[in-house]
Amino acid sequence: MDDLRLALLLNAVSPAVGGVLVRGEKGTAKSTAVRALAALMPEVEVVPGCRFSCDPHRPDPACPDGPHGAGPGESRPARMVELPVGASEDRLVGALDIERALSEGVKAFEPGLLAAAHRGVLYVDEVNLLHDHLVDLLLDAAAMGASYVEREGVSVRHASRFLLVGTMNPEEGELRPQLLDRFGLTVEVTASREPDERMEVVRRRLAYDEDPAAFAARWAGEETALRERIAAARALLPAVRLGDAALRQIAATCAAFEVDGMRADIVMARTAGALAAWAGRTEVLAEDVRQAALLALPHRRRRNPFDAPGLDEEKLDETLRQYGDDGEGDDPDPDGPDGGPDGGPGGGRPPRGGPEESPGTPDSPAPSDPSDPSASSDPSQPSEPSEPSVPEQSRGGGPGREDGEGSDRRGGTAGERTPARAGEPFRARALHVPGVGEGAAGRRSRARTAQGRTTGARRPRGSLGRLHLAATVRAAAPHQRARGRSGPGLVVRRDDLREAVREGRESNLVLFVVDASGSMAARQRMGAVKGAVLSLLLDAYQRRDKVGLITFRGRGAEVVLPPTSSVDAAAARLESLPTGGRTPLAAGLLKARDVLRVERLRDPARRALLVAVTDGRATEKGMPRSAPADGGRATGGAGPPARARQAARLLAADGTASVVVDCEAGPVRLGLAGALAAELGGPAVTLEELRADTVTGLVRSVQNPDQSRRRAA
Repeated sequence: MDDLRLALLLNAVSPAVGGVLVRGEKGTAKSTAVRALAALMPEVEVVPGCRFSCDPHRPDPACPDGPHGAGPGESRPARMVELPVGASEDRLVGALDIERALSEGVKAFEPGLLAAAHRGVLYVDEVNLLHDHLVDLLLDAAAMGASYVEREGVSVRHASRFLLVGTMNPEEGELRPQLLDRFGLTVEVTASREPDERMEVVRRRLAYDEDPAAFAARWAGEETALRERIAAARALLPAVRLGDAALRQIAATCAAFEVDGMRADIVMARTAGALAAWAGRTEVLAEDVRQAALLALPHRRRRNPFDAPGLDEEKLDETLRQYGDDGEGDDPDPDGPDGGPDGGPGGGRPPRGGPEESPGTPDSPAPSDPSDPSASSDPSQPSEPSEPSVPEQSRGGGPGREDGEGSDRRGGTAGERTPARAGEPFRARALHVPGVGEGAAGRRSRARTAQGRTTGARRPRGSLGRLHLAATVRAAAPHQRARGRSGPGLVVRRDDLREAVREGRESNLVLFVVDASGSMAARQRMGAVKGAVLSLLLDAYQRRDKVGLITFRGRGAEVVLPPTSSVDAAAARLESLPTGGRTPLAAGLLKARDVLRVERLRDPARRALLVAVTDGRATEKGMPRSAPADGGRATGGAGPPARARQAARLLAADGTASVVVDCEAGPVRLGLAGALAAELGGPAVTLEELRADTVTGLVRSVQNPDQSRRRAA
């Protein structure tokens, strides 16, 4: 927790640092630490009665509550404003005061959370789950230092400068790069593996639960001392000097790690200055620059969503030595035995042993050098050995068999291969679910959502959501004389209310069913297949989808990754996927049907897209272990190809939108994947056609499965 404490304290000393993103596993007190920051923040002086917290010494001339005259201000504690993940757009930016508009006939603005957070802290728990439209508004406010509201005839602009603090669990999905860059610092938090420290955590928590007041009184002295140290560091900060030597090290470090833009340089400079002030110095030293780099750069050097944040510390030390002044930075551990400037082990670095030694985070890759070609692979997997080119038939379990399609008596797979490395991902063509849904906001399929373009109005279904003001006025206008209207406001009844109908984009559940059998086991071929699935996963990340991964090989199918928002977890599982054995295609499709049935019960509004990655072959030994929902009647008594076709028809009957990625290779093609796609009612595309720059008509095919089936017939 030392890194987290230091990052929060530096932002308290210098809010210009730009906030903190706290990444970590569940149950590590991320939210508790952030909420504790509010009690340490110095008080702010505001104009009395101003809803937008204007500074009395420098009032905002465009403040909606202004103009403010000269006069004494009043002090109040800095606010910690929490933005719920499910907040509405109106709650964030503010909106027209509907009650006053309808009852008094005046335009009045009701401020939102961005106004309340001005000159304070805006805290977003589970920030990676925040809806895209709220992220866009946060980006605008953070970039301009102001919030602009243009809606329902109201035009308002007010200052909104806040310290943005977010917490997230990487297992639940990653942040958009634009928002990620807006956080000044980032820290990784994991639970301590030391028994004594864990005992102390439990002891203190139990003491707090037993008597909160006594617990707070016990630590009041240390908290007061910490608050005074923050105030002293703030007072010292204007006197801190950032010399040319330190500035050169900052610029060289950002250039060496190839971070985008110039924001990293500015954040590092501000962080280094805050570190010097926190240490009671007026000169920025090389150790401040190093600490600032460890806090400000890890999340900015990611080249794609599947890269783990982190820095190569040897490269960092070498850069600091190269551009140091008079040997400054030659010490590879400038923090010394006592750790960082706050007495901790130094910021921005993972705990000893790396995340792979943490049993609670099996999918968290270790930080790696972006120049390493294996940086995107699972570090727990062995590197791919080199081997001579051997014909595919000669690698299997004997004549007449597909590659490795033999099983031992224990149910294992003979000829099982170590995982093949994924090919280079590419920009994949967008796939859409047909029709118009009502799922969670996203970027894939058409849907009726709370955001988007207004397409009409309707009577509210239950409680009123988004008011359609013009339609409400039109509904109430003919009845004003009968209702005895005498003032400027309208007389509105509940039956007059109309809510806006809007159309935007929704996120979907993209369920991958990947053939990992012996017929797919050739390394070059499986690498291309993994590269294609990785490309589709990257597309799902950008469109804010949930993803799931099912593989089938040997004797049955396995849910490798249940539906989740963590696309990088799916990429890690895909990288370590072994191959070999027979091809129980029917088992894979039936397993997908079971998963989709459960997900429909959990989230009925979220529509699914099934992506089957296979060459269409079906070979198996015995029936699948898990019987279908109809007790096996639909698949009994038929050979593997027939059972696969029947399973596909069951999915089509459920209304599942599907697409088959045809992985068949060679000059002679049997067209089995195309036949499977026809049964599923969706299109079949080859690996080459999946690229965005080569596919034509794919979106139309997915959106018209009946037409695709007729063409295949």
